Amino acid sequence: MMPQRAPRPDDSFRPAPAPASPSRRRFLGGGVALGLLAAGVRPVRALQGPNVTDTAWRELEQRLAGGLLRPGDAGFADMARPANLIYADVQPAAIARCTRAEDVAAAITWCRNEGLPFVVRGGGHNYAGYSTTPGLMIDTGGMKGISYDAATGRLVAQAGVRNGDVHAALSILGRSVVHGRCATVGLAGFLLGGGIGFDMRSHGVGSDLMTSTRMVDATGQLRSLNERENGDLFWACRGGAGGNFGIHTEFELATFPVERCTAFDLIWTARAEEVAQVLIPALEKAPDGLGVKVAIVASPTDAQAPAHLTLLGQWIGERDTLMDILGPALKVAAPAKASIATLPYWDGQTMLTEFAQYESFRERSRFASASFGGRPLEIAFRLVRQFPGQHGSGNLKLFQCGGAMNKVPADRSAFVHRNSLWLIAAAAYWEEKETSARVARTQDWLDELYETLLPFCGEGAFQNFPDPRLVDAPRHYYGANLERLRRIKGRIDPDELFRYPQSIRPLAT
Repeated sequence: MMPQRAPRPDDSFRPAPAPASPSRRRFLGGGVALGLLAAGVRPVRALQGPNVTDTAWRELEQRLAGGLLRPGDAGFADMARPANLIYADVQPAAIARCTRAEDVAAAITWCRNEGLPFVVRGGGHNYAGYSTTPGLMIDTGGMKGISYDAATGRLVAQAGVRNGDVHAALSILGRSVVHGRCATVGLAGFLLGGGIGFDMRSHGVGSDLMTSTRMVDATGQLRSLNERENGDLFWACRGGAGGNFGIHTEFELATFPVERCTAFDLIWTARAEEVAQVLIPALEKAPDGLGVKVAIVASPTDAQAPAHLTLLGQWIGERDTLMDILGPALKVAAPAKASIATLPYWDGQTMLTEFAQYESFRERSRFASASFGGRPLEIAFRLVRQFPGQHGSGNLKLFQCGGAMNKVPADRSAFVHRNSLWLIAAAAYWEEKETSARVARTQDWLDELYETLLPFCGEGAFQNFPDPRLVDAPRHYYGANLERLRRIKGRIDPDELFRYPQSIRPLAT
């Protein structure tokens, strides 16, 4: 089975240098065969374990401009390590380091002919370990090109670009896209699953700004996708998640101008639940220029306040207006910490940036279309206070939705979650020194929290937060768009070369 790539913290933040002279990049035409690779494609073989001859490995290495890493090679262990350490024991037989589309095509064609399973890894942040494999890891992290066309206001980014690279490139231009907070999250996985960020209530999800993309398919062909060319597949790749249809090598995105924002980071310890009951309704009435993440955080070492409340986000406006929005909550109790600053937009993003960690964790998500105040908050605080871990943490996060992301029809792209007010995510983390018994109790706690809150949520789950315990996951990830996605899968990859435990299954057409 073939896992996908996806997002989560990976390695240290290394922003790419901004382009010295932004220039126009052209997409190639659809269905372009990359050299002799596509011509030599044979019918897909049943995927096997890594029983590959040295001659075959050498053949692959000779096709890769970026090279091939095998176990024991310098850098192999660091590159193989996933962000979620639950899956760290799954080691690839080799890593194909791709620096160009031809490398990607070579790796896909070679795996198809050898019958070897593979995954693609961009940032390595997949919650469910779908960017790990005992077969070949196709790493696109070396594809770091990024450019901007001032005439069209569009950004072109290759598959290895990460959030930190976008920050570095656009901060000197006074432009932005809908982006995430974690500097090392890969832009490819972020966009293919929709992509949430603090600007989504003003500009839609990340994939709503995608104007074109390039992808290598299961036959080794490079396809150009946009509204006019391969339009059905372009529709599918805006929210259909990575690892389902091919490996993307480049994205073109519409940008928007940015000037200033008010960034904020607040923590309440005293009367946290009372504050939350006032804060959530106030946020739900706020204009679309507000983007927030609210979290109820277990603090088991604080006997007086075993659950804290945090509020992180940005307001596209001045501080005084933000204080009016937050006024009802501030009247209940003063925060124990309050950082609020009106700054140039990208300086505000620096204040909000999250840095990567390697850790063991599980996370479960659900979209909610109704207010989350009242009873669901009572339940959430009660259960978060019962977090059983000693060496770890647990929380319930609420990402505010609505606004522009809900103004797009649910069938306009594969991202179907267009009637939500909140994205709810329950999470548990534990350190290596935690006992196995407490790890088990922590996971039970997570499932209880998630399942108890289900009656207050909708059917949809976020495809960029893949949950291996979710039953009928594709139905929750794609909703009414699933059947169309299955038909497209049946046309583009009928043999399921791209396959992982929660992938889209083909439907014969």
